[in-house]
Amino acid sequence: MQLRQPAKLTQTIVRAAACVLLLAGNLAIVAPIHAQEGAAPAAGAEAPTKVEHTLMDRFHEGGWVMYPITACSVALIWLTVDLWMRTGLKKMAPPAQVAQLQDLFRAGDYVGAYQFAKANNSSFCDVSRVALSFVGDGEEAVDNALFTELNKVNSTITTRINYLSVIGVCTPMIGLTGTVTGMMSAFATLGTSGVGDPSKLSGAIGEVLIATASGLFIAVPAFMFFYFLRNRLQSSMTGLQDVVGALFRKMPYSHLKDAHVGEEEFYAAIPNWVNGGEAAAAAA
Repeated sequence: MQLRQPAKLTQTIVRAAACVLLLAGNLAIVAPIHAQEGAAPAAGAEAPTKVEHTLMDRFHEGGWVMYPITACSVALIWLTVDLWMRTGLKKMAPPAQVAQLQDLFRAGDYVGAYQFAKANNSSFCDVSRVALSFVGDGEEAVDNALFTELNKVNSTITTRINYLSVIGVCTPMIGLTGTVTGMMSAFATLGTSGVGDPSKLSGAIGEVLIATASGLFIAVPAFMFFYFLRNRLQSSMTGLQDVVGALFRKMPYSHLKDAHVGEEEFYAAIPNWVNGGEAAAAAA
C-alpha cells in the first residue's frame, strides 16, 4: 500500500498536466480561427471607423457619480496645497520671527516680546504669546501652557489632514455606487433589448468601469498625501517644540513672580463676603 500511493499521485499529476496541455492546444487552435474570422472585412464593405473619446466624453459616460468625484478631486488638490504650506517648519516658525523674539528675550523685554507675538500670526508666535502670559505663575504653569498650546496647534492641523483620509475612503464608495447603478442599467438594457443591441449594453458597462476607475484614481493619491503630510506635521511639530523650548530655557522665574506680562483680563477676585467682613470690622 505504501508503494502504490506515490504511484497514484504521480498518475494524477500526469493526467492534470495532460488536461492543461490539451486545453492550451485547443485555445491555440481556436484563437487563430477567430482572428481570421474578424481580421479583414469582406470586399466592398466599409472599414470600421475608429472612435476617439475625449475627456468630456469619458466624463459623461461615467454618469452622475462623476460630479461628486470631481468635487472630491478639487478638495484633494486644495487640501494638499494648503496643508503643504501649513505643515512646513518655516511656515510654522518663520526664521525672522524667531530671531526677533530671541533678541527681545536676550534684552529681557518680555512685554515687548508679548506685543510682537500678538502682532504676528504664526504657530510659533501663538505658542510664545500664551506661554509669556503665564511667566508670573512659575515654571510649571509655563510648561503646562506650552504643552496645551502645542497640542492645540497639532490638533487643528491634524483635523484638516484627516479630511484627506475621508476623501480616500469616500471616493471608492462613490465609485462603487456608480458601479451598482451602472450594473442595474446594464441588466435593465439586457432584459429589454437582449444582446441584439450591444451599443446600449456597452454604454452601461462603460459607466460601471469609468465610475470605479475614477473613484480609485482619487482615493490612491488621497491616502498617499494623508500619510505624507501627517509625517511632515509631526516632524515640524518637533522642530517647533524645540524652538519654543529654547526661548524659555533658564527663564528667571524668581524675578518674574506675580508679573503680568500679557494683556489678558483676570476675572477672579477676593470673595465678596471677605470684603464685607473686612468692611464691617473696619466700621466697628
